[in-house]
Amino acid sequence: MIKIIAVLCSLSSPADCREQIVTTSDFADVTMQSCLMGVPQLAEWMAQHPAERLAAWRCMIGKQEARRGA
Repeated sequence: MIKIIAVLCSLSSPADCREQIVTTSDFADVTMQSCLMGVPQLAEWMAQHPAERLAAWRCMIGKQEARRGA
């Protein structure tokens, strides 16, 4: 399983950042190569969450959960 984990910061409170699993290869066509290049799923997810800023993202293989307070 490949997960796309985004580091999101609130626009109203820029120091308030967290990690969020955006999608996994279980639900979308995600390969490690597409994840590393910045997959369209990130843009789609961000369009649905306009109150947040994408600070970074990473790709993860396996079942580890996202961390709080990135």
